[in-house]
Amino acid sequence: MLPPILIISITIVAVEVIVGFTGNGFIAIINSINWIKTKSISSADMILIFLSISRCILQVTIMIHIHSLYFTEVTKLASMYKAFGAVWMFVNHASLWFSTWLYVLYCVKIINFNQRLLLQIKLRISGMVPWLLLGSLVVSSVTSFPLLWITPSTYLCSSTGNCRENSTEHLTNWDSSHFYLLLLYFTGCFIPLVVSVVTSALLIDSLWKHTKKMQCYMNSFRDPLIDVHLTAIKSIISFLVLYLSGFAAQILLTLSTSQSKDVWKVAISLVVAGAYPSVHSIILILVNSKLKSELRTFSQYFKCCFEDVTF
Repeated sequence: MLPPILIISITIVAVEVIVGFTGNGFIAIINSINWIKTKSISSADMILIFLSISRCILQVTIMIHIHSLYFTEVTKLASMYKAFGAVWMFVNHASLWFSTWLYVLYCVKIINFNQRLLLQIKLRISGMVPWLLLGSLVVSSVTSFPLLWITPSTYLCSSTGNCRENSTEHLTNWDSSHFYLLLLYFTGCFIPLVVSVVTSALLIDSLWKHTKKMQCYMNSFRDPLIDVHLTAIKSIISFLVLYLSGFAAQILLTLSTSQSKDVWKVAISLVVAGAYPSVHSIILILVNSKLKSELRTFSQYFKCCFEDVTF
């Protein structure tokens, strides 16, 4: 039987998955409907569709992975872990790349560049987006599918106390398997995270310079561009905080052992790791005027339906 703290954490993760699946599904459906209606789509909306779909798949794999670890016989986990582990890492890396391109797009659209190369990128970024998305899928597959060739038996018990008594194989192969797993995970995350940090730094620098220029006019009016900068910066910083905390949680889950003293660490790490795709989807809806308007419309519609049913 699972410890009570793990039962609570898995329940919280299940709620996070439901919230995230609903939020990401909402983003994908709204943007897809607009795409069908207008027969055209903006670069940002295209990225949002790819991002939300990848996160829906990611959250399904999270629940399947937890189920395979805690509610399936250990002897049956080897064949399942390879497949679900590779899919999880693929969609995790892909969603990180999609988030990065979204913020790169915001940065390029908002900031005025003087350099010729950056100006050319600014003019051509919309046409580059489909190729960036395709390239992200290719790179994500390269950094995730090698997981299929890593021996899974060495980390099947990494976050569960349900291991067999005879664990000699686990002890002898622990270092190499965990090293390769962490190497693949870090390799797929490193470049997009660096790009996201650079993007946020550029936006903050642009906001600072623009604010300095507008200081003499601040008493008479507020420049709308400052609000755009602030919204983009808040969105990027929230993404970085959520992803870095989730990244740390995944590392802890990978390094955790089957000893009882790790139960609290595993429980907290599960909740933190599950929060990233869920909470960030809500943030994306709240900072996007179109999605926020559609959410308000849906809320009013359901409120009216609820009132009709009540009375």
